[in-house]
Amino acid sequence: MVTEETVLAALRGVKDPESQKDIVALGLVRDLAIEGDRVAFALAFTAQPPASRVTMHTMATRLVGQIPGVRDVQVKMGAGAAAPAGAHAHGAHGAPGHSHAPAQQAAAGRPAPSPDLIPEVRHTIAVSSGKGGVGKSTVAVNLAVALRATGASVGIIDADVYGPDVPMMLGARGKPGMFENRIIPVEAHGIKMMSIGLLVAEKEALVWRGPMIHSFIQQMLKDVNWGALDYLVFDMPPGTGDAQLSLSQVIPLSGVVMVTTPQNVALLDVRKALGMFQRLNVPILGVVENMSTFACPHCGQHTAIFGDAGGTSISAEYGVPLLAQIPLETETRMAGDEGMPITLRRPGSPQAKAFGDLAHVVSRRLEELGPLSSLPTVR
Repeated sequence: MVTEETVLAALRGVKDPESQKDIVALGLVRDLAIEGDRVAFALAFTAQPPASRVTMHTMATRLVGQIPGVRDVQVKMGAGAAAPAGAHAHGAHGAPGHSHAPAQQAAAGRPAPSPDLIPEVRHTIAVSSGKGGVGKSTVAVNLAVALRATGASVGIIDADVYGPDVPMMLGARGKPGMFENRIIPVEAHGIKMMSIGLLVAEKEALVWRGPMIHSFIQQMLKDVNWGALDYLVFDMPPGTGDAQLSLSQVIPLSGVVMVTTPQNVALLDVRKALGMFQRLNVPILGVVENMSTFACPHCGQHTAIFGDAGGTSISAEYGVPLLAQIPLETETRMAGDEGMPITLRRPGSPQAKAFGDLAHVVSRRLEELGPLSSLPTVR
């Protein structure tokens, strides 16, 4: 049987890298609840830097998960004043015991959606795809850069915790700062940016379950000082997983841009992703067909390497606009590898023009849709 003492003993093995005191002694453990083989608790961080928070969250989840008899560990991650040591096991009225309400809240891992998390952000745009390898991050980064080129204030969140590529593609350096217990995003090419890739070692793999991804997305919104932005772009992980569901339930999204290549296997997966966002009542801004055709650098002939008319068929099938057809060529790849997106590296190129046109049509679509009057719900 899993006991409170066993869980706290495991959590004492998690040290704050700065003070070298364990998280139980520091009073960071809150709302500990045990229901059979499920353990839920919250980590109420105070002044710990973002990298330390992620490390402690990961270690706490792993150590508790290794306790015999524990099958599910759900850990909320947030910021707040530290409670006195021992306050972790108190219920709603301060009496010792296991409170069922906190357990249910932590187990659900789905706080009520709130438009107030980022009140100064005008539009939120998710860039998503049905499968990996279609150039979603390339589209997200160049869309953000192209929107910035219109004079708009822009931020980007790298929500792909398993493959955080945005820092490299934007050439971002350094770590986020802290001011008044809020994270200051890194800035690159005039764009505010946050990514888990800025907080962990380059070769460190994150093995996170759904609740941890949910907590991370919440922290990137609630604990980051974004300030006033016209657009906040989210580079989503591929597929139809926890990140998409969490984001759509945490804030009302202005819309989603779906990225695909023309090949049938990509179209198969993008249909599933479109269906998911429709079920979540997230407006579909349209489809981007990436790697549309390859232009031979020697003869100029265009070849549809991955097939043709894929984006057009999806557009017609779902009644959503085909926002752009981005050509396949080496310069866009090289620009991303060098941290200078093609929209900046060669602003007069056909690729940069395609991304510029994409930014204008996305902006126009957002104005057409207008502000969201209701929050997305799952049916």
